[in-house]
Amino acid sequence: MNPHASVGRTARHTSLSRRGMLAGLTAGSLSAALASAASRRRSDKARIAITFDLEMSRMYPTRDVLEWDYQKGNLNEPTKDYSLQAARIAHELGAPIHFFCVGRVLEQANIDWLQKIAAMGHPIGNHTYDHVNVWATEPEQTQFRFQRSPWLIHGRTARQIIQENIRVTTLAMQQRAGITAIGFRTPGGSSAALNGREDIQQLLLDEGFTWVSSGYPAHRSSLPGEEPSDEVFASIVEAQRQAQPWVYPTGLIEIPMSPISDVGAFRTSRWKLPHFLKAVRQCVAWAIRNHAVFDFLCHPSIMYVEDPQFETVRLICELVRQAGDNAEIVGLQTIAAHVPTE
Repeated sequence: MNPHASVGRTARHTSLSRRGMLAGLTAGSLSAALASAASRRRSDKARIAITFDLEMSRMYPTRDVLEWDYQKGNLNEPTKDYSLQAARIAHELGAPIHFFCVGRVLEQANIDWLQKIAAMGHPIGNHTYDHVNVWATEPEQTQFRFQRSPWLIHGRTARQIIQENIRVTTLAMQQRAGITAIGFRTPGGSSAALNGREDIQQLLLDEGFTWVSSGYPAHRSSLPGEEPSDEVFASIVEAQRQAQPWVYPTGLIEIPMSPISDVGAFRTSRWKLPHFLKAVRQCVAWAIRNHAVFDFLCHPSIMYVEDPQFETVRLICELVRQAGDNAEIVGLQTIAAHVPTE
């Protein structure tokens, strides 16, 4: 996908962007691909997830807006309205949306919209409190906010910052909104996922999570403003093979994000909506044909600008409806429950 990492501009870690596109596969990634193929053979139907990351996005609603890097949880009204309306549309169509909430959202005066989403039965997961980079090894790499206000993390290690960010979000969701966090998604992502980071895998297990969504496979992209070629679309579809769930040696389950995200399509490559819908249609169709998983990722802070009529959500629901018993829309917790662990 494209630049969406939460490290500082001067201390960017190569593994943290979903769109970082690390070259090649690690041994762990190769093992994951083999495991995912076995998982697909055992699955009786395609499992499609629609996921929304509840955070603000730089360059939205206009390209000159960069302050959201420091205020990821300060959701504006259009973002909240879009999230709630998407939840209602999906609910009416019999589909869940799996939301991932940045903890600072819960500092806002009114969270009725979030509680309404939860009351509809949509699962809501933990996305850290400040949108921190879980791959960071230095405190200043964890978030833009802490580069500008270093006193907030004075004397703490990167691991302490990350763990506290996760733990406090779970607590805030419970105390402020009465919501139990269902799953964890890393801010940003990596084609290497959490392979080689057993420390972070164990940290998540210690915090009570049995699965994580951290991976994002590499794929070709078009230049900004350039119409995507058939080769780009084919690369995105092919990347779905590497976006299938697997189990780390620690026992933590990985459910990768499926290309292409709204960040990669709209913010980085500046696609038009029809191009995005074409990619989504092709990827969902691939997942249905292969009885595979498709984990659609988007951000309402982007989508209210790029897809104000909720065409993407409606398209996914319609494709799954047409597939009948061959596919279903589920939360990521249901996908995790069907991942073979032996």
